[in-house]
Order: sequence, then structure tokens, then C-alpha cells
Amino acid sequence: MPKDVAYGALVTLKNHRTGGAYLHSHFHLYPEGVGSKQQQVTTYAHKDENNFFVMKKWNEEPPNNTDIEAVIDLVKNGDLVRLEHFQSRRNIHSHNQPAPVSKRHFQVTGYGENGTGDANDVWRLEIVGGKEGEVLNTVTSKLKFHHYFVKCVLTCSTKNLPKWGFEQGEVSCNPTTRDPNSMWNVEDNHFSKLPNSSVHDLAPSFFSRFIESHKVMLQGNSGLKPKEGEMTSRPWEWPINLRGQWFSAGDDKTRIYLLGNPVIWWANIVFLIIFLFIYSYSSFKCQRGVSESPEITQERENTMVSASWLFLGWGLHYIPFWTMGRVLYVHHYYPALL
Repeated sequence: MPKDVAYGALVTLKNHRTGGAYLHSHFHLYPEGVGSKQQQVTTYAHKDENNFFVMKKWNEEPPNNTDIEAVIDLVKNGDLVRLEHFQSRRNIHSHNQPAPVSKRHFQVTGYGENGTGDANDVWRLEIVGGKEGEVLNTVTSKLKFHHYFVKCVLTCSTKNLPKWGFEQGEVSCNPTTRDPNSMWNVEDNHFSKLPNSSVHDLAPSFFSRFIESHKVMLQGNSGLKPKEGEMTSRPWEWPINLRGQWFSAGDDKTRIYLLGNPVIWWANIVFLIIFLFIYSYSSFKCQRGVSESPEITQERENTMVSASWLFLGWGLHYIPFWTMGRVLYVHHYYPALL
């Protein structure tokens, strides 16, 4: 895969947001009453032939890639470009119509026939942090697409379309050009006249991959939502065993209900209260300078240290769930209980 991106290259664009998806289009149109009835543009999380676009100059067709004598023209920071969907040959387009879900954004569609559209297909390419005239690189360059006339930026709103959009991600054009979700990078770059680069030139550092992998896990975890009819619970309900969890047994008639043993659950609360009382009482005696035999003092300290470590483990496995906005179940309390 070439390191530099040239006009005429077949590329995929992935949203730079952690866990972001690919810019995507397909032959289905927006339904009646949803902006202009033009071709849908979405984001799609998986590799697909409908993710490919041809990078073109705004006012001319790129040279034939098979022509040996054709001049290779590289894409640079500040260029005016068109993005032509490879399968449908329609251009990425925006206009003054509200987006399907994010009504404060503008709609993004696929428009034109055989690569020919209108002035609303023109975008100004910006390499984030790049110098004027800097060449666009595969994977490593972060880029934005500013609509030349509407003055908005191509973005992934993080919201999903309804079923008519196959519940894929919404793509819109945000008038707020500082939108953090408006950054993209070239994931695939096919251009036969440029030499392939080494994987090591495109690979991020270990530290970057480490940070990104943890961001993906945290983002995916926080985005989990309950399914329809699913029984969830909140952290305050777990210690008192107030609500369990339904499990399906493989058919519609049989269901399994998970509930903690009341004796163990409520005994755990009693022991926690006893520990807090004894710990407070011991601290009070130390503060008052109450004299005791060295053997009793040593035994109490050993007991308090051991119990404190157990209490700390319970707290570390339980208290963080109070800060989480994701869907929660009673089984999340099991590590703390144990």
C-alpha cells in the first residue's frame, strides 16, 4: 500500500474517533420526508466494497492509472477535492437540508451520475496540524473535509440511523468545524503507479496502540445499552439482593432467574457493618490513649489490617460501578461479594 495518496487512488476513509467506522454509501435512497431523496451516506464498522471512494480534483478527472506516461499528482493539504463513491459513481455531497437525526447538522448524500455532480460536491481537504502543501499520507495523516459552500465539516455524529438506514452510523455536515468527530484517516490506498511502503512506516508506536486499545475498550463498554424488556439493576440494589437477572434457556417458554442467596448476601452486609463499627471503635480507643496489654494490641492490629485489606478489595470492586452510565447487572457485584 503506497504511503502517499494520489489523485485517482481508490481509498477508504475511517473516522479517527476511537472505534470509528468507515465512510460508506450504498444504492438505497433517503426516504420521503428526510431531506433530499438522494443516495444514503453512512458509516459502517466492517470492511465492505461500498466503503471505497475515488479521490478526485474538484474540477477535473484524474489520469488513467494504467497510463505509464501520466503525471502522478499527489493530494496535498488545502486542495479542493471530490470523493466519488466507487460502486455507484456518485459524489459525496452536502446542502442546506437538515441531517436525518442530528437536525442542527446538514444532510450528506451521494449525488450525481457517473461522477458528474454539481458545486456542492466540492470539499476542501485539511490535514490536521499539517503545513500548507503537505502531502496526504495513508493511515498517519488526520484529515478533515470542509464543505466549500455550506461551510461545514464532514463528520460522524455517533448516532445511528433508523431501520431505513440499516441502523448504520449517521454521517452529517457540522457547522461547528471544531467537531472532534470530524477527523478521518485514509485506511486503504490502492494506486498501482506508486510503490508500496513498509508496514513499519505506517504502524503506530506501541504506546499509541496501547492507549487506543484501552480507549476502544472503555468506549465500547460505556456504550452498552439494555435490550428491550431486559432486567437491569443499579449498584445500590446489589448488596441488599433486591433484584436479580433473567436468563434465557434457549426457548420462549423457559427462563432462568439469577438471584443471590439471601443468607450470604445479607450476612455480607452485617459483616461490613460490624467491621466499620469495630474499626471506628478501635480508632477511638487509640485516639483516647486507652492502655491495653501488648498481646491484645498486636492481635487487634493484625486483625484490623487483614480486615481492612478485604474491605478495600470490596470497595475497589464495587464503588466504581456508581460512576458508570452503561447497562449494569447483578453479576457485576460478584467480584466484590467474593
